[in-house]
Amino acid sequence: MSDAQLRVALVQLEIAWEDPAKTFLRARPWLEHAKSAGARLAILPEMFATGFSMAAERIAEPEGGPIERWLGETARALDLWLVAGVAQRPSGDATGSLPVNAALVVSPSGAIAARYHKVHPFSFAREHEHYRGGDGVATAAIEGARVTPIVCYDLRFPELFRVAADSTDVFVVIANWPAARRAHWQTLLRARAIENQAWVLGVNRVGEGGGLAYAGDSMVVAPDGEVIASAAMTETALVVDCDCARVDFARASFPVLRDRRPDAYRTIR
Repeated sequence: MSDAQLRVALVQLEIAWEDPAKTFLRARPWLEHAKSAGARLAILPEMFATGFSMAAERIAEPEGGPIERWLGETARALDLWLVAGVAQRPSGDATGSLPVNAALVVSPSGAIAARYHKVHPFSFAREHEHYRGGDGVATAAIEGARVTPIVCYDLRFPELFRVAADSTDVFVVIANWPAARRAHWQTLLRARAIENQAWVLGVNRVGEGGGLAYAGDSMVVAPDGEVIASAAMTETALVVDCDCARVDFARASFPVLRDRRPDAYRTIR
């Protein structure tokens, strides 16, 4: 049970393709806007500094690398929690291991509060040939709210959300979701909120990169499926209050999660 009120800013950004320095300049004013609007958590898209590039050998950095350091320094300077995506080579990986498509949760002290590695590489774009999948979820406590980051294509796999539902108030889905499948993005964000009775915050990019167009459509969906706010096809920051008590109310007033039958699901044939 949580009565946390978390003000969040969904930063819908146009990413400079494989150019972190230029993207930092674009992102910083939006994060400053988030701070001035009273947000405590600001969210940037998947691979926010480079775009969804398959040039992993060029863009993936070690943990603690330049993009992660920029996030930590910015979080400290603005006294903000951040969630953002970055291509990384985890510490301790064997030589030759593929990097991961990571979502970092950064505290206002600049420390990493959680690292999530995208579980489902997007094989349609051959992501699995350049990045390996993670093997679990990660949840961080952010000022009383339980926040679970998810990355892009993971949105198509309800199992991932379900395994985290009991310990999550807010799912954060960061993405580079192409305009060609924007209807899927909009529908699946609402579906994940309805079926898990949790907040779902979808943060997508805009503009063009790697030959693809991105429509944005960032969205805040309440635990009952109500769309609280949504964006169009331009850079913007949606600032919204997420009341975690709505999660408790939804689950108590319509207790669908109590009727799950995981024992039966394993034997369906």
